[in-house]
Amino acid sequence: MHIVRIGDAATELHSAEEIGAKAANLARMAALGLPVPPAFVLPVKLCADIIAGHAHAERNLRDGLKEGIAFLEETTGKRFDDRRQPLLVSVRSGAARSMPGMLDTVLNVGCTSNAVHGLIRATGRPRLAWDCRRRFLESFSETVLGLDPAAFAARLVELTAGERVSIDRELDSEALERLAAEEQALVEHRDDGWLEDAVAQLEASAQAVYRSWMSARAQTYRKLQQLDHLEGTAVTVQAMVFGNGGLASGAGVAFSRDPSTGKPHPMIELVLDAQGEDVVSGRRMPDTEEAIARALPSTEVELGEVLTRLEREFQDVQDVEFTVEDGKLWILQTRSAKRTPRAAVRIAIDLVHEGLITESEGLARIAEIDIATLTETTLISTGEPVATGMGASGGIGVGRAAFDSECAKRLAATGEPIILLRPDTSTADVAGFAVAAGIVTAVGARTSHAALVARQMGKPCVVGCSALKIALDNRQAQLANATLREGDWITIEGDTGQIYLGRCKTVETRPEVELAEIAKWRSQVNARPARECSQN
Repeated sequence: MHIVRIGDAATELHSAEEIGAKAANLARMAALGLPVPPAFVLPVKLCADIIAGHAHAERNLRDGLKEGIAFLEETTGKRFDDRRQPLLVSVRSGAARSMPGMLDTVLNVGCTSNAVHGLIRATGRPRLAWDCRRRFLESFSETVLGLDPAAFAARLVELTAGERVSIDRELDSEALERLAAEEQALVEHRDDGWLEDAVAQLEASAQAVYRSWMSARAQTYRKLQQLDHLEGTAVTVQAMVFGNGGLASGAGVAFSRDPSTGKPHPMIELVLDAQGEDVVSGRRMPDTEEAIARALPSTEVELGEVLTRLEREFQDVQDVEFTVEDGKLWILQTRSAKRTPRAAVRIAIDLVHEGLITESEGLARIAEIDIATLTETTLISTGEPVATGMGASGGIGVGRAAFDSECAKRLAATGEPIILLRPDTSTADVAGFAVAAGIVTAVGARTSHAALVARQMGKPCVVGCSALKIALDNRQAQLANATLREGDWITIEGDTGQIYLGRCKTVETRPEVELAEIAKWRSQVNARPARECSQN
């Protein structure tokens, strides 16, 4: 089986249909000389056969992984399951079209006990090594073994409370070593050798990523986005770079322009001393601009230059995942950013004005938007908000409160608009997103996968509302000092992040300047064939 290698400026380019959009874009970035960790790709065409359980497909997968790991070992100078210079990898999905957060990922694969000791020896950082081990156990157990993550989360809560710290990044190496041991005890009954076998970890992770193509959330997303024609996902195996090595490291997501409003300035969120899933899962709040500037003063400038270059290369607004390892920037992914309808219109107009795309291409970019119904809604006579979070997707949402997807679907069936309120932004709630008029979460970031999906669906979204406390047992929530019951009316403002009790009055306006610009494009594009005919 042919694998695709991604490592340097000599990297060969392949179509998204063959190796998935994520890997195809990785290859383009490597060819541009951008800092991309080396990787290899198992193709999309293997997906259906792995899901069907064909023996020849599993042999091809094993052979491809063996060849690919040899390439990564040669490229990095590290070795799988080594006690001196261990290689750890991420195993990621990637279809021909972006499906943010709908398919599975396993990080820190290859983190055996040998690798833990190797990391300590190579880096002098036992905290990093034990953090990678416990993160691997959590990721593998949930994604590959299908275990409930609640037991692992409970261990972490108990440990942070016992150590009198607020979050996991404040735990020292001794505490993380204890956590890893406790988590290993949770999975030993499911150990058929994988705990200390890096190759077995890799094979099981790759199969799980392929099989996530048929997960309920992935199938729901494909149906909602008319992507049922896609053949499957590729699997990208990439050398790990570590954002969890201290406060000179971190993981983040950056947009080259604001995907909610379309304003032409970057939107960057970074979690210091973290790995990528901390950011995109929506379970961690990003650090402040001041903290980032203090810890990584040059990263913002370097990242801004990368974003500008990628916009020009791909001729569209980019959504970039990145890691900073001891001050060095690594780019892990880029893709065209999901955006709200109003942002799509502004971005198309700006890109035409900047000469990146033609007017015809601008029209194609907004072809699926009903321009005639495009309006901007603002609140009037609101009074004081009951709580405020971060605006993640613009617009006004007015509806009845629902605290899970099943309730949202039940209330929506009555014809009433719904606001879905959740503890965090989980892509498992995509069915609830589809029927909601807006989404609110207690934690999370503007760059989380679920916020991306909300923007793509054109739903107002407020994240990181720390004043929201949901009690699912009695189907109610606290918003600061107010009690909100399921079915109560609520209003959210997706730009400012403000939340109001009750049904607020709104007023709609039309973006006349932008609509006139688009009408001019259409007139000019339609006139071109006639002019060309008359000239002939």
